[in-house]
Amino acid sequence: MPQATSLFTDVESKVVGTSAVVIYSPSGKSRKRFPEGVVEVYPSEADALAHADPAKHRHAALASGPSRSSEGFKLFYLLRWLD
Repeated sequence: MPQATSLFTDVESKVVGTSAVVIYSPSGKSRKRFPEGVVEVYPSEADALAHADPAKHRHAALASGPSRSSEGFKLFYLLRWLD
């Protein structure tokens, strides 16, 4: 049986997945969830790292999502930073 990689990933479901992303986060790396408007999804960790630019607050990460919040927003949940 496959092992889940986080609390936010259901490996048997296609509803919410884990993706390599670049997150625009001008306030730093302290947040754990991000609205879809500041997240760009890439096909691989290498692609996300290639598009990251920490000097411009664009950080590569692995994230779970998008998942709809109770307020109706689509959110990505940080699993770990890549840079």
